[in-house]
Amino acid sequence: MVAPPDNDVLWARALHFTYNDGSPALSGVSLGVQEGEVLAVVGPRGSGKTTLLRCLSGLAAVGRGEVWFNSVPVHTMNPMARERLRRDRFGWIDPAPSLLPELNVWENAALPLMLRGTSRRRAKAAALEWLERLDVGEVARKRPHQLVQTDRQRVCIARALAPSPTVLFADEPTAPLHRADRVQVLRTLTTAARSHGITVVLATHDPDAAPLADRTVALLDGRRVNTVHLPPVSESEGRAACSLSA
Repeated sequence: MVAPPDNDVLWARALHFTYNDGSPALSGVSLGVQEGEVLAVVGPRGSGKTTLLRCLSGLAAVGRGEVWFNSVPVHTMNPMARERLRRDRFGWIDPAPSLLPELNVWENAALPLMLRGTSRRRAKAAALEWLERLDVGEVARKRPHQLVQTDRQRVCIARALAPSPTVLFADEPTAPLHRADRVQVLRTLTTAARSHGITVVLATHDPDAAPLADRTVALLDGRRVNTVHLPPVSESEGRAACSLSA
């Protein structure tokens, strides 16, 4: 087992992952992500993007291969250690906005910080700062059911950024958004992450997203390829994508 390069905050070698039905999801994927980098993982649906993010973040245990975070082997961690790593160092954005209905907007955004033991006052201040950055500060006291889909997703992005994670994993974060909102939200996300030195691993099949990244990795059928041509995302596909995983 060889340790990864010192300048890679995330490093994976020869990752293999197989679904329960025996079909392969990843077949020998290797990559490195440098500190503060915004990396876009692109490819059509079913190419293995979500599975790769789940393996890199410790949400899924790899079948074969290695995953390292800051020179620590994630692939050898037990489930409890991986859960602590995700809580303390990683952020995650799902394709579909998921908020606790019993909490208002700022409480949802502050929840990860409070779960870490941050005081309510400090957690609220950080949550409100990110809600303002994402243009949803004015709805901070509303409940999730009072928001439109686009604003709910912005709140989820604020929630992921508020704890200042070392690495933010964004799985099709603009899937539920209208085309007019996608680039704006992604630009806000990537700009905010860069300003705070947050590394971003972004999975997307949206061709408008890749130009906002520092670098692009293409997947096809669970393998890295040199390039992949992504068709334009229609409005109906964008809204439907929130119910599908890559």
